[in-house]
Amino acid sequence: MTESIRLKNVQTPVIPLISDLIRANPGTISLGQGVVNYPPPESTLRAVKDFYSNPENNKYQATEGIAELRDLITKKLEAENNIKLGLGSKTRVMVTAGSNQAFLNVIFAILDPGDEIILPVPYYFNHEMAITMASARPVYVSTDHNFQLDIEAIKSAINSKTRAIVTVSPNNPSGAIYSEEAIRAVNALCADKGLYHITDEAYEYFTYGNIKHFSAGSINGADKHTISLFSMSKAYGFASWRIGWMLYPSSLDLALQKTQDTLIICPPVISQFAATAALREGYDYVYENIQGIKKNRDLLKSELFKLEHEGLLRTSASAGALYFLLQLHSPLSSINYVRHLIQQYKIAVIPGETFGLDQHCHLRVSFGALDQVTAKEGIERLVKGIRSLRS
Repeated sequence: MTESIRLKNVQTPVIPLISDLIRANPGTISLGQGVVNYPPPESTLRAVKDFYSNPENNKYQATEGIAELRDLITKKLEAENNIKLGLGSKTRVMVTAGSNQAFLNVIFAILDPGDEIILPVPYYFNHEMAITMASARPVYVSTDHNFQLDIEAIKSAINSKTRAIVTVSPNNPSGAIYSEEAIRAVNALCADKGLYHITDEAYEYFTYGNIKHFSAGSINGADKHTISLFSMSKAYGFASWRIGWMLYPSSLDLALQKTQDTLIICPPVISQFAATAALREGYDYVYENIQGIKKNRDLLKSELFKLEHEGLLRTSASAGALYFLLQLHSPLSSINYVRHLIQQYKIAVIPGETFGLDQHCHLRVSFGALDQVTAKEGIERLVKGIRSLRS
């Protein structure tokens, strides 16, 4: 008995692989997984108690999510993203078990075997995995030296099998923030060619300096072909609660109801109660907590600049998300470089191969998950390891 050929073609998830290496090397500090170092607001605990007060909450609820949460999402999108979902809008809201599950919903809803989706490189590995699981084909398109979109390259990759273009901004793994001009260009291209624009905005709040996040769903006419994915995992410290949502054209309503009902029936209702309370806290809660993460980022950026000045690496021009993407001047593959860092220096990062970066040795370094003292120690170990592995 063997697994399906379809699943054999899917890459092995990298996070469990790195976690196994960490467990095998006790004392390792991880600058790997992209989560934040703060918990959800305390009001979520009261919301969980409210959940238990009504036995009916233990039963299945609406497939698309509870009404109160969807109403708060609608208000949030109008106030913060300039996405209007009022009377006459062709856009629908569906709560999901995180944006990963939302993406899988979309893949099953729009793809047939052999169809293609364009992924700018570096891509988010779970997107590539989901497309492959559906017996479809990810088409990889290069970005520029700062990991910004190359619109002409995207145009050249479109053919009769193309169904969608994916953008992730702020980007995982590079930290790049795509300009409003670039997002509009992709969205217009999709409208012109009859494609979906799938825009992953899980890191919308994590922008640094004066660069602002722009939502494709706010573009006039975008509601006919734009699918927007959002997540509570990062901004509200909700990673294990598994709550996100998606905006999608009403023409996909039945298809997405089918995938949602098959995959999870409804998102975890207790988590939806908690998410409702968190959204009431709003951006002020997120902003306050991001300040500590910015301090980690500033420290890491300073140390990486020194290594770049020494000629040991090139650092991505990261302006968002929770990451810096490093290109090392090393003959080692990314995964072997990571193994050496873990085994010799007790510091873990993520190898670039998993994001489609197999031409050179790349590492994704995350600065969000640790308190400042542990982050400082982890950064010192990383710097020491990189200096020791100079080619």
